[in-house]
Amino acid sequence: MTDMNAAINEPVKLKNHAFQTGLGVAGIWLSAGMILSVCLFIVCYVFIEGVGSLSWQFLITEPNLSAIRTDSGGILTPMVGTVFLTVISIILVFPFAIATAVYLCFYAKRGIMKTLVSTAIDILSGVPTIVIGLFALSIFTLPVFTFFSTGVEGVEGMNRAYGKSFLVCGISMAIMILPFVIKSMEEALKAVPSSYYEGALALGASKWRAISKAVLNAAKPGIVTGVILGMGRVVGDTAIVWLTLGGTLRMTGIQPWYLHPLSTLRNTGSTLTSYIFFTSPAGEGNNHYVAFGASLVLIVIILILNVIATLIGKSKKNV
Repeated sequence: MTDMNAAINEPVKLKNHAFQTGLGVAGIWLSAGMILSVCLFIVCYVFIEGVGSLSWQFLITEPNLSAIRTDSGGILTPMVGTVFLTVISIILVFPFAIATAVYLCFYAKRGIMKTLVSTAIDILSGVPTIVIGLFALSIFTLPVFTFFSTGVEGVEGMNRAYGKSFLVCGISMAIMILPFVIKSMEEALKAVPSSYYEGALALGASKWRAISKAVLNAAKPGIVTGVILGMGRVVGDTAIVWLTLGGTLRMTGIQPWYLHPLSTLRNTGSTLTSYIFFTSPAGEGNNHYVAFGASLVLIVIILILNVIATLIGKSKKNV
């Protein structure tokens, strides 16, 4: 009797299972479609609003001193400033991030030290960018850190650093993206099959050589993803830029700025995000077509960075 009931209920169970599977697949496709639609809508809207402002002259000329309406000028130095900050922050973050990820995955034992490091990473990831900017501004205005910006001149009795420059902003950006890059790299290392590491040890490799030659090489796509995540956050941030880089649309320091790189890095400038703010109705420019043009360029830069990182991630190296 029991076998007969089971035989009768089996088709019902199969139908319910098929329905649930179909519902789950439909939900997955719906979610993917919504995400893609939102992304395409934003890109298309920015393209429609900003493509009219794009021209070769717009890309190769510097901004004017005023961002009011048609006097906003081009975006050459904001683009260069964005590249400066991205390169500085990634150079600073990468060694610390990869070292911390390796430590947490292979060297840290269960205990208070590993807990403290993981907790610190989680806390740092939740700190608002405006707080990081304020912290950096208060620290880098100390006289001992004058090298990273310039000294305050013309004020009697004032012995402090200016505290705003590409170097200061790059260091602040590095602090901001550090926990996110660490987490991405840690997950990439954990995703590598343990047989890679164990096999290298079995062949006589030392622990560090097994990690550096086998595990890190296999985790390269995930590590590159972590770098992309960091780049995206640096390129798109505004609060830290405003506080630690300043609001000058052009490069300051010794001119021409491109012949004096150290002076340029120790002085203020702008990025695409700060330029967009100045030229948008939220800033002083009220020239939203130019702001959308700069936004379109910003999106293109992000796409190029993703393509380059993807190509690097797909390149093969011998283990």
